Amino acid sequence: MSITWTRRRAALSRFWRDYRRQRAGLYGAAILIAAVILALLTPLVTDPAGMDVTRATGAKMAAPSLEFPLGTDESGRSVLLMTLWGSRVSLLIGFMSALLSMTIGTVVGIAAGHFRGWTSAVLLRITDWFLVLPSLVLALVLAAILGGGTSTIILAIGVTSWASTARLIRAQTLSVEARPYIERSRALGAGHWHVMTRHVLPNVAPLVLANTTLQVASAIVAESTLAFLGADSGKVSWGGMLRGSYDWGAATSGAWWYVLAPGLCIVAVVMAFTLCGRALEAVLNPRLRGVSR
Repeated sequence: MSITWTRRRAALSRFWRDYRRQRAGLYGAAILIAAVILALLTPLVTDPAGMDVTRATGAKMAAPSLEFPLGTDESGRSVLLMTLWGSRVSLLIGFMSALLSMTIGTVVGIAAGHFRGWTSAVLLRITDWFLVLPSLVLALVLAAILGGGTSTIILAIGVTSWASTARLIRAQTLSVEARPYIERSRALGAGHWHVMTRHVLPNVAPLVLANTTLQVASAIVAESTLAFLGADSGKVSWGGMLRGSYDWGAATSGAWWYVLAPGLCIVAVVMAFTLCGRALEAVLNPRLRGVSR
């Protein structure tokens, strides 16, 4: 047991040493940590009553001031307060839908790469079907059928965005299963479950980890797009704020602060996840090690 923990600590040390060389990844991680901390601390440092339109104290579309640093919306609510509370919804949907998408994609990808015959053929045809369909349109239809709610949006995004991950994991699974130790394991009596969970999954896990960070960024953009198109979670989110600013003509009436705050947050968080994903890919992919980004 001590030898196992020693090896794990050594592997984590090597990973952190290699990750620190990726300056872009460090910047992205810093932005993500700050965003997550702000989202977690929002209920502790702000009053949720300020989100109630019936208790708003500001003027309609008021410009930034000392009382409202980022101005107000069409109901007189603080845009800063809405941005902080919106981060909780946007990040939650991004993380959970990406987790759902990666789980489905990993299971389907490993199964399609491990099994042969009709099982692989059926899984690949289902994957191809999801690939050719516009995922955003499918998610919009699914959200409209299931109704509003955070869980509905998570399900709509997660169920419609796993196909590309499945293809990627399947290719890696085929590469892993072509290695000699897989044949030796089968010769010793290893079954399908043992090969997939003990040999294939640990080898595709780095790829899954790197792809997850990129998937979270895509999920946040998808949530914002769905909210802008009207399929929101019923709670304040960055995408919902952009929709509200559009409905009330914030851009044309000069209320730039209503558009700028959620827009910059989406850009910053998506960019941060992308930087982290590229850095993880450079660290975990042997062919890209030593490439500074």
